[in-house]
Amino acid sequence: MLTDALTAALNAREPLINQLHNESTDAYRLFHGSVEGASGLTVDRYGNLILAQSFHRALSPAEREKVERFYAKHLPGLDFIYNDRSEANSRVNNPLPAGLLEKAQQARVATELGAKYLIQARHAGQDPWLFLDARAARRRVMAEAAGKSVLNLFAYTCGTGLVAGLAGASHVVNVDFAESSLAVGKENARLNELQLRPRFVKSDAFAAMRQYAGLGQPERVRGKPMPPFPKLEPKQFDIVYLDPPRYAKSAFGVVDLINDYPGVFKPALLCTAAGGTLICCNNVAQVEREIWLDQLERSARKAGRPIREIEWITPEADFPSPDGKPPLKIALLRV
Repeated sequence: MLTDALTAALNAREPLINQLHNESTDAYRLFHGSVEGASGLTVDRYGNLILAQSFHRALSPAEREKVERFYAKHLPGLDFIYNDRSEANSRVNNPLPAGLLEKAQQARVATELGAKYLIQARHAGQDPWLFLDARAARRRVMAEAAGKSVLNLFAYTCGTGLVAGLAGASHVVNVDFAESSLAVGKENARLNELQLRPRFVKSDAFAAMRQYAGLGQPERVRGKPMPPFPKLEPKQFDIVYLDPPRYAKSAFGVVDLINDYPGVFKPALLCTAAGGTLICCNNVAQVEREIWLDQLERSARKAGRPIREIEWITPEADFPSPDGKPPLKIALLRV
């Protein structure tokens, strides 16, 4: 049954894979198990790597071998790495023999829409360095960014800032608290021929947004000193890309995509220039799209920056959603 599911998924993707290859893309999802017959199993291609990951339960040795043999037959010549992430903290659990571990930790390059990205199957963090379901959003940023200033919030490895630079943006700022993620972003910038030098700001996103929005970030709150943060001049951007994690808490604020998306949305909105574009992402499956949009619209009106136009950006066909409700919701807002 597993082989049948893998076969059906690969056959269904044939038109998309042909299109992506013609667009200089060799990074895409091959199997999306939650809707294709093996819940919790994903299989992704990143350049010369096939990365299989399990999130609900570990694959048995026989299952792992079956998946590896299938892709060795249909996509020969690619390295296969399996990461078991079925424990509660979602970190990789399964040890690899020395030779295979070396392959898993090898720095590779994958290409998406002509942009080159550094990839490792295993590294100090949990997730791959490129989230493939956000390709549709990066594609749209490329179409929008020429001549525009772009702020990439919760930038991770800075993929959105990279494609904005490749598309001719006039100014790009990537903001993330993790130095390790920004380091990968800087390597991505070096891999590509950019006409500008993007800025990489190591900062809590709230501290950065408040300063760019002109609200200011106090160095002391309720008499207590705040953690260090870079000083930034007020600036509004033509395009703001907001892709926060599900939940994060710091001295500067709380990100909670289920209970308080407006808490992170409002400062991002205030960083967006009048007539500009704010692209918002919410990756929590249990959040209903229309309820979330209603929150955004009410928050925008309350801030005195009503939304003029709304467009949904849907993940591409390698992330199928039979009910039309993909977990990743992406809203492009003209403000």
